[in-house]
Amino acid sequence: MAAPEAPTRCPWCGSDPLYVGYHDREWGKPEHDDRKLFELLLLEGAQAGLSWYTILKRREGYRAAYDGFDPALVAAYGPDKLAALAADARIVRNRAKIAASVANAKAFVAVREAFGSFDAYLWRFVDGRPVVGNWSAIGQVPATTPLAASLSRDLKARGFGFVGPTIVYAFLQATGLVNDHLTGCFRFRELTGAA
Repeated sequence: MAAPEAPTRCPWCGSDPLYVGYHDREWGKPEHDDRKLFELLLLEGAQAGLSWYTILKRREGYRAAYDGFDPALVAAYGPDKLAALAADARIVRNRAKIAASVANAKAFVAVREAFGSFDAYLWRFVDGRPVVGNWSAIGQVPATTPLAASLSRDLKARGFGFVGPTIVYAFLQATGLVNDHLTGCFRFRELTGAA
């Protein structure tokens, strides 16, 4: 009896179980939970200049260091907590990124107060429906788009940091506001309902 054939995936995830699990269960799936949105926004900012795999390997450390990504708790971090984070080997110890994470938590809380939820604020940029890339090859997937540039400008105006258009586009892909799974990937079919 032949072993079952592995599903076709986007090539960027390779065969590492951590990357494959992230691709298969999270990346591109429409996300509406505010805490999860905050987690991914913080992690995408932490990734700047690094690989996503580097951040995925430290994700549990980030969850522990950042109180389960509770934006209200992170927004209240003071100098002692910032110093502890800067010394915490479980995360990327970049002081600018750590300071931005607290500023972003404060801005996140303000957006929730203004819009009822960060989810409501965010999904209005795509009229409540994911943008589908319809790419057949990895080389076709852009690093940023006008949508990402627009959201980046708005986030910066609201006090967020480490939210340039490339980081924001990666965030949009991760949270499913943009579905950039390749058309041959099994997740593209699952998420779009394509045959």
